[in-house]
Order: sequence, then C-alpha cells, then structure tokens
Amino acid sequence: MIVIEKHFLFIVVISILFLNSCTSKQYNSEKSVFSYNESAGIISLDPAFSRDQAHIWVCNQLYNSLVKLNDSLNVVPSIAKSWKISEDGLNYTFYLRDDVFFHPDTSFNGVTRKVIASDFVFSFNRLLNPKTASPGAWVLSNVKNTDNNYAIYALNDSTLNIELKQPFPPFMGILSMKYCSVIPHEAVELYGSNFRKHPVGTGPFKLQNWIENIKLVLHRNPNYFEEYNGDQLPYLDGVAVSFLIDKMIAFMEFVKGNFDFISGIDPSYKDELLTRSGMLKSKFTNRFSIIEGPFLNTEYFAFMVDTSLSTVKENPLLNKNVRMAINYGFNRQKMIHYLRNGIGTPGTKGIIPKGMPTFDENAGYGYDYEPEKSKKLIKDAGYNSENPIPEITLVTTPDYLDLCKFVQSQLKDVGIKINIEVSPAATVREMKAHSKLNFFRASWIADYPDEENYLSMFYTKNFTPNGPNYTHLSNPIIDSLYLSSFNITDVNTRIRHYRTIDSLIMEEAPVAVLYYDKVIRFIQKDITGMTINPINMLNLEKVKKVHTD
Repeated sequence: MIVIEKHFLFIVVISILFLNSCTSKQYNSEKSVFSYNESAGIISLDPAFSRDQAHIWVCNQLYNSLVKLNDSLNVVPSIAKSWKISEDGLNYTFYLRDDVFFHPDTSFNGVTRKVIASDFVFSFNRLLNPKTASPGAWVLSNVKNTDNNYAIYALNDSTLNIELKQPFPPFMGILSMKYCSVIPHEAVELYGSNFRKHPVGTGPFKLQNWIENIKLVLHRNPNYFEEYNGDQLPYLDGVAVSFLIDKMIAFMEFVKGNFDFISGIDPSYKDELLTRSGMLKSKFTNRFSIIEGPFLNTEYFAFMVDTSLSTVKENPLLNKNVRMAINYGFNRQKMIHYLRNGIGTPGTKGIIPKGMPTFDENAGYGYDYEPEKSKKLIKDAGYNSENPIPEITLVTTPDYLDLCKFVQSQLKDVGIKINIEVSPAATVREMKAHSKLNFFRASWIADYPDEENYLSMFYTKNFTPNGPNYTHLSNPIIDSLYLSSFNITDVNTRIRHYRTIDSLIMEEAPVAVLYYDKVIRFIQKDITGMTINPINMLNLEKVKKVHTD
C-alpha cells in the first residue's frame, strides 16, 4: 500500500508541475489532461518500433504519416493533402501540405522546421535499413529496390514519389501505419539510439517528460496542423500515461476517477463491470459511458513450425496432427461466455477476423470443439496411453492466464498435457520476435484495412525478427497465392482468393484461433469526443475533458 501511495503522490506532483507549465494560444479553457494506464509498458517512442498496441497508441499522439485512417477505415489525407496513383498501380505521387512542422527540439537549436518531402525519403529509408532493425521494415518490402537504392524520391519540397516492384492494392493503408511516420534526420543524428527517449514528430502532442515504468507525460503541440470546425486541434492540454502492471489496481483507480478510460476487459474486474451478457452493471451507468464495436483483432495460440531451429527439435507441435488436435480440443463458445462475458466471437473459422469482407460465418474451414476428433488425431500422430504426448509448455502473459487455464483443462481431457509459463508482456514480446517460443498466446490487430495484413503473417519471407511470420510457416503454395493476390483488383475475386489462402493456412494449423475480439471502452462521463474504430486506434485529437465543479 505504501508503494501505491508513493506512486500516486509522484503522479500528483508531476501533474501539477506539468499543468503549471502548459501554455495554449488558441484553446483557453481550464487546463485538461487525459490520463490512462498502459499495463504492457513502453520501451521506445521511436515509431520504427511501434509493433504493438501500447507503442502504437502513444506514437499516434506524437507522429503523423502521409495518410491516416478515419473511423470507417477509409484512407484520408494527413501530411499528404492529395495523391495520384498510376494506372498500372506501380507509381504513387504525394503532394504535401506546406504547414506541417516538427516539434521544437534541441536538434533544431530549440526551434522547429517545416516538413518537406525529403524527410519522408529519410524516414522510409531508415525504416528499410537493416541497421535500424525495425520490426516494421516489411511494410515497405514492395518498394522498388535496385542495389539497395529504394525508389523513394523527393521531386521537390512538396512532392514525393514512390515506385513499387509490383501492384499492391493495400499500399495506401500501409502508409497510414505508425511505422511510416515522418521523423527529422537532425534528431536521429543527434540522439542516435537514444531517439527512442527523445522523440521528435509532428503529432498533436509532444513529449514533456518520461520516467520509464513510472509516468509518461505529453504536452499539447500548439503548432499542430489539424483543425476541426475552425478550431485548432487538439483540445486537450496533455496526456498522462501510467504503467500499473496490475490491471485490478488500474481498474480501481479508474473507479476513483484517476484514469479517464480503460480499454477492453480483464478477468480481474470483468464481473464487477459487466453482466454475463456484456451489459454495463446498473451501479455504474450514471458514472461511466460504454462504447463498443467490431475489432479487427484475432486472438490465437501460435505454434513454431520451423524445423531448422534448435529450440524446436523433438517438439511434438511439429506434427500437424498434434496441432490440429489442440484446435479441436477446446470449446471456444463456452470460453467466450464464461471468461469474457460474451465479448467477442468464437474463433472457429480462419485467421481473418469478423468485420473483414472475407470473413464468412459459413466458411467450410476452421476448427470447432470436437473432442473425439482430437483424440483420433493424437492417435494418428503416433501417441497413446503407453506413449503419451510429451508435456507442452504454453507461454502467456498474466492477463490471459484464466483463458490458458481453461484450454489447459479441456486439452487434458483429450490427452494433451499443457504446462503454462507466465511471463511479463515485454519478455514475451521480445522472445516472440526472436523465435524463442514454441507455443505462445498472441494477437494480431489489423495495421491497415485489408485481409492481406493477416495473410502476411504466413508468408515465408516475413520470418521474424524483421517480419510478422512468428510461426515460421513456409508453404510454397500459400506463398504463390499470397503474391498473386497483389495483382487482383476486383473486390469479389479478391475476397474469394483470400478465402482460399485462409483455408490453406488453417489446413497447416500453425495457429489455434481463440476468438475474434470486440472494441469496448469504458469512459468517465466528463470525457467527450472519443470515438472507436475497428483497429482500436486511440485518437485523442478531438477528445475534450468537460470540467465540472
């Protein structure tokens, strides 16, 4: 209890210092700071390393890209005010705004400077440079490359040109990702590897202070280029991020009013907030608002299937029958009802989630609860009572322990013994990225609104650490179909093609899909202007905090 009191005393002190230092030329209301908790932690404010939701959320406040996605997931202008795409789909020309400035910084002698096209050339080449070791380098892998010279050109200060190797319809969506944010070369040259702690972007907020694992405070950017109804954005004076690991403690602070919102549900407090049918309990209806909608997020168990890795040798998961047996061995409907209070859709189809056009409730592929089929597959794999399957270790983070225990219990009934290993989110993230886990819980939130985003997880050349293929599945037929999808422009043909790939991935069983998630946010009543979107992006530009006496 002493630790908690000291922690919040520190928060109060730093918040007072922050509020006293706030200045706002065009937004003259009482100072307002939006506060939330990030239990997963943050290790870098460099957009080149914004690989998960925790980092994407904070980078979204600090940086901008050429384009962005609106709440309907349509590509709309950001720093690029307009663009032109050649008829063959290979050449993209962007025309930039002339009123976008980087945050004032020491690298500019304490002032600022305007963003020009060559800044994107630098930012994109840095992302692609192997020395950067960005996990997001893969997003620009389709850019034309001759002897390590990428076809990214500044035609002048306000015009950027990018050439692709082959047509790639999702490219505009990719450019909305935080990986593709613009950063200044001066800051990277000055701070080097410490750029992660000295971010310089163009976003609605800029870094005020960051004490790692304790508190991160962002200050309103008075030079931000976006407006809404004639008012300069953002409305908030700042954002404060806390790093309480215990989600129950974070929930208690939300109930006290110390946090402005919480996202998603956690086993520690779900029954306190929600009824079994997913409704907000009556005692909270006058205090909190709830907003929810589709979420392009697939939660799953991943199997490492790369036989070349020493850590995988003698692993029973290399046998496809064992992976399929796990898929058939647990009841997803019961899991959603009892462990998630009905929030989400059982993952009985493919890796592509509900909410995408390709998703089909009646798809003839995927896995449902069939324990007898699971037992037969175990027998077909060569295991029986005299030769049982060796114990398999499942690695997860603490917030998914109840779900993993549920699956553990059900798989025990079909003859599969699972050992659960719980590790901090940062540890799991690091081990997953470097192919050190054989069996682990993971999730994939769409970075851009195209099913290709999910299928890219199983393309051979996207092996980790520089790509999203965490399972190291390598199948030449899947690879060929994946690449051929880039040339399909007809929407209906593309959907059918994607379904074929999705079905082939499920046949290989490199994952066991758990459920397709739903965006759900609980918000204090004094917060207005918050919206949701199917990629669960945290947009705070138009959020206001209404002050009450």
